[in-house]
Amino acid sequence: MKISEKPIFLIRTFDGALFTKIHISNNFMQIFNSSSPLAWGELDVPLLGITSDWFGKTLTPPLAFSLASDSKHLWFIATRQAPASVLPDAIPGRFTPDLWKHDVAELFIADPKGKSYLEFNLAPNGAWWAAKFSSQRQLSEVQPDFECHMKAYADATDPTTWVAALSIPLEFLGEHICFGMGSPINTTFILNSPAQTFHTAAKLPGEKPDFHQPSEFPKSMLLKLPLR
Repeated sequence: MKISEKPIFLIRTFDGALFTKIHISNNFMQIFNSSSPLAWGELDVPLLGITSDWFGKTLTPPLAFSLASDSKHLWFIATRQAPASVLPDAIPGRFTPDLWKHDVAELFIADPKGKSYLEFNLAPNGAWWAAKFSSQRQLSEVQPDFECHMKAYADATDPTTWVAALSIPLEFLGEHICFGMGSPINTTFILNSPAQTFHTAAKLPGEKPDFHQPSEFPKSMLLKLPLR
């Protein structure tokens, strides 16, 4: 496997201190694994930065995200030091359709044993949405009971920046998409609404933005915390 010679992602703590760099390719997506339970307000995890859009144009300021897990949950954390455009009807912590029409962070996780995958949307104010797809862009006829399992959080006290997180039970992921080490996974963003820009952690093919490409997602890889 060929690893990129340039560090695409910078790892930073929430206080902004840059403490290391890692190399990443389209083959793997890091999930930072904690031996201790993770909790909102005490998320001491690294952040990965995205610095350009689908077409390679520089994003200023960059956005950041983290995928982290403990023994019970997968955490999806997103943040940016810039104001956000949030769907007017989006209620913090509530299931809300059409979040993609405004600024949103998105997490895709595919079933390594089939064609199905899950999509999670997280708004800067903590509103969220999720769906299961049986194949590319084909919604499953029967949807999981997402609202009984997901928990979302956000800190929007400063209008010039935002941070939000979604907590997803590992048992739920295992039941619906056989989630585990090596599961295909990707993180994407839609920003700067209404003049939307599209951003993906893993480079995806195509001249136009299309995040629904589960066959192109990198495989998940656990990195134990703390990083050394």
